[in-house]
Amino acid sequence: MPLHETTPDHSLFGRLRSLLLNRYSLAFLYLRGNGLEIGALHNPLKVSPRAKVRYVDRMTVADLRLQYPELKKKKLVPVDFVADGELLESVDDSSQDFVIANHFLEHCQNPLLALENMFRVLRSEGILYLALPDKRYTFDRQRPLTSLEHLLEDYREGPDSSRWEHFLEWATLVNGVTNQGAAELQAEELMAKNYSIHYHVWSQFEMLELLHLLRQQHPLDIEIMLRRKDEVIFIIRKGA
Repeated sequence: MPLHETTPDHSLFGRLRSLLLNRYSLAFLYLRGNGLEIGALHNPLKVSPRAKVRYVDRMTVADLRLQYPELKKKKLVPVDFVADGELLESVDDSSQDFVIANHFLEHCQNPLLALENMFRVLRSEGILYLALPDKRYTFDRQRPLTSLEHLLEDYREGPDSSRWEHFLEWATLVNGVTNQGAAELQAEELMAKNYSIHYHVWSQFEMLELLHLLRQQHPLDIEIMLRRKDEVIFIIRKGA
């Protein structure tokens, strides 16, 4: 499904900014050593030769092709760790120099738990490279923002109680199914397939609120925040 992009800036400053500040330049500056990328599928982050990346996904490549037939013509990255990206259960504590999670957190049913586990596997001073879509510029634009209260409830109580509501919201406000019965049927079908939807949505300000909440439990510094097209990129350093 295509994303809506903001109007490009064709000025000299805009062109220079695009050349100097982008996904790759930030990866080149901040990522080195051994690390992970979660849920890269066909669009892994390009990194410098100083960085060695292994890939985490919830399924093998063969199973991912069955789950996402729309990607059948795309080249998928090899899956080095078959693991739940929210739990990273097969990754040791403090074992990674960096973790890349681009357009992954919105697919998490329990984003706070996912962030905690990303910090768990990072070494002290390690880098979390996090990119999130700003819902105002994507197919999620009609959906209500996810509140901190909702995230905390999913974290404390588990996400099962809100799962149905997310799928129904996806069917109605993203896929545009207006008939209630048809929307409920589609939500049930997607749930049965365990299809990976955007469970939660944020704009730039709410992303900062989320990271502020995380900082109450984990020392961190936001080294860079860059809004670019339809996404916001964060370079986050884990504290000692």
